[in-house]
Amino acid sequence: MEASILILIALVLTLILALIIWSNKDRKYQSSFSVASAYDAWTNDQLLEKLWGEHVHLGYYTDSFLKTDFRAAKIDFVHQLVSWSGLDQLPKGSRILDVGCGIGGSARILASDYGFDVVGITISPEQVRRATDLTPKTLLCRYELMDALDLKFEKGSFDGVWSVEAGPHMPDKQLYADEMLRVLRPGGVLAVADWNSRDSSNRLLSSFEKFVMNQLLNQWAHPEFATIKGFRLNLLNSRFCGGSVQTDNWTNFTIPSWIDSILEGFRRPVSVIRLGPLAVLKGLREIPTILLMRWAFKNGLMQFGVFRTRG
Repeated sequence: MEASILILIALVLTLILALIIWSNKDRKYQSSFSVASAYDAWTNDQLLEKLWGEHVHLGYYTDSFLKTDFRAAKIDFVHQLVSWSGLDQLPKGSRILDVGCGIGGSARILASDYGFDVVGITISPEQVRRATDLTPKTLLCRYELMDALDLKFEKGSFDGVWSVEAGPHMPDKQLYADEMLRVLRPGGVLAVADWNSRDSSNRLLSSFEKFVMNQLLNQWAHPEFATIKGFRLNLLNSRFCGGSVQTDNWTNFTIPSWIDSILEGFRRPVSVIRLGPLAVLKGLREIPTILLMRWAFKNGLMQFGVFRTRG
């Protein structure tokens, strides 16, 4: 009993410390430079990589009570999106663009498990460097520094375009959709997965929901969240869209990721401690935002949308 009380006190004190650190500074979106700077910092301190592995996105859980391996869930997410989108119908050797590739976790799975020729793009120079370091030279997988709203590729350059959790950083959602579809060949496959806000046209945000939304935007350099309906219309309204657009809501499959992302710090404490005291403080700083994200997805303020269409 005494041990349980001490653990509870330690957790409460940890959360209080995290809130103090978190409330003193945010990462409000100012320009693409602010996004690049945030990801440069996250990449250089290696905190996310040490805790969450090379695929720094949410996981896919078929049974949240039985599946506890966060990293395995992330890999499963890639395979689930490949299957759902129809990307697995493309032949080996197909050219795939990964928009917002991070440190290359998804790109390497697409190259190694499906035999695709993958190009990953990011606006973070440090992500390009780290992704390149982590990628075996035998894989058809490379990375370039590039803005997703100004892709330096010819029209129809790729057989498939893949983008996971990059959309919230895009200030112009229509241009984001246009650019991805522009570089997709006719008949090619587009697969997108993103954090989306609830459509508030029928139900306005409460004061608390506005506070939560403001924090979710400002803490992680997001200019705006699209709604699932809104981004579907962005894709349909693009002059490069070749057909219908299908969507789905994967909130229930991905929501366990938020608590798992915190628990990883307790499962792998040595990984954090080895990075030094500053890394521990940075890890604590993320906890309030992660908890708000979990609350928002659980209560319908946020939704995890997936999108598929053809060029």
